[in-house]
Amino acid sequence: MTKIYCDENFPLDIVGHLRQLGYDFLTCYQAQNANQGIPDETVLAFATQQQRILVTLNRDDFIALHRTGVARSGIIICKDDRDYKGQAQAIHACLSENPDLTNCLIRIKKQNQPKSASQVFIYQEYERYIDLMLY
Repeated sequence: MTKIYCDENFPLDIVGHLRQLGYDFLTCYQAQNANQGIPDETVLAFATQQQRILVTLNRDDFIALHRTGVARSGIIICKDDRDYKGQAQAIHACLSENPDLTNCLIRIKKQNQPKSASQVFIYQEYERYIDLMLY
């Protein structure tokens, strides 16, 4: 079972959808890490120590952390969008196809559909900077 940790700005509605799909979810509130101004580096280190993938809406800061090459269990960044079920389904699709996100950064984003005005959530992997640093 995939283990996930979310920071305090992550929508609990997405957490609920993913729990219904069977994911082991720990929120920062359950871990007693909420409302303390904990630095992003420490949030990521906690998730990694717990062997959990971090999910967040805090894109810019965690993209920057990803680029430093710090080892981690994985990061999934989402956008601030009220289609919680759509984002949960995209996260589920990503984790179903990629169960090991070690050192990965995955972005959940909306994409236009060909010949349609509708958009759906997709996932995109950023380059694995830690792997690039080995060469």
